[in-house]
Amino acid sequence: MKRIDTKDAVGHVISHDITEIIPGTFKGRAFKKGHIIKEEDIEKLLKLGKEHIYIFEIGEDELHENDAALILGEIGCGENIYLSEEIKEGKIEFYAKVDGLLKINKEKLFELNMLGQMSFATLPENIPVKKGDKIAGARVIPLIIKKDKMRSAKKITPDKLIDVKEFNKMNIGIVTTGSEIFHKRIVDKFGPVVEKKVTEYNCNVIGQIVVTDEKEMIKDAIKTHINNGANMVICTGGMSVDPDDLTPSSIIELGGELVSYGSPVLPGSMFLLSYLNKIPIMGLPGCVMYCKKTVFDLVLPRVLSGEKLSMEDIMRYGHGGLCQDCDICRYPNCSFGK
Repeated sequence: MKRIDTKDAVGHVISHDITEIIPGTFKGRAFKKGHIIKEEDIEKLLKLGKEHIYIFEIGEDELHENDAALILGEIGCGENIYLSEEIKEGKIEFYAKVDGLLKINKEKLFELNMLGQMSFATLPENIPVKKGDKIAGARVIPLIIKKDKMRSAKKITPDKLIDVKEFNKMNIGIVTTGSEIFHKRIVDKFGPVVEKKVTEYNCNVIGQIVVTDEKEMIKDAIKTHINNGANMVICTGGMSVDPDDLTPSSIIELGGELVSYGSPVLPGSMFLLSYLNKIPIMGLPGCVMYCKKTVFDLVLPRVLSGEKLSMEDIMRYGHGGLCQDCDICRYPNCSFGK
């Protein structure tokens, strides 16, 4: 590293970005790496506190921070992700190419950060992201890093650290159980709520069948939706501890695989997830009808991404599974489901 008095630096090339901070107003790059210092730059450099300019002489076994950032980009950039066009202050950023579910190899991410001298930060796993959302950022800490360190980073995983799994646009059938609705004693308010939630993911509701609390009617309704091309069936109105709520046993009698009846999520503890010939069937508790966010909002995007959930996946929601029911809902930018 060569130190030069700033007043004598005209004609020299800046080897790293120089940051300017104006409290409460601006933080960004004042001078870009590669900039040739001119006479008129001297005063600004001095105002930025740069009494000296350091010219780094990079050895054959070393990399500049920007070159190292490109390697971090290569390590992290998986399915449906693109990188920032420009590296600023040694940092590279990751963006979603599509609407989808964010997947992070958390253990490998931890190993990478444990190498030291580098910082790789992401949004939480399993949250829905929109096309163009920033989902991660990475940089090395020093201005120059050993090539061996970056080779070690590349060896951590043969796969990419981050993926965005694009949502499938599914045809969805709704089965609503309840004699009070079937006989038109009350108006169903569950169906419109479910339809609104699934259409936000560009899914199509192919129909809603209302039945009484009779197994054969419930089973026939599920089979009708599947025969009509449903990729998912959502059952409402029959998920509680009442003995006449027969949705779970109806699904089992159809040959369905019951993954979980119950979840460690509040609101949403009576949630049911099952599969019938790879077709997901969900049973929704009443809270979905009136709470802003529930277990349904956590599970739906994962199912739409093509993921087949296990009982373990559901039970892991216990940590972070308490919704705080904020006056203004900021999900997914909150702790719920994280």
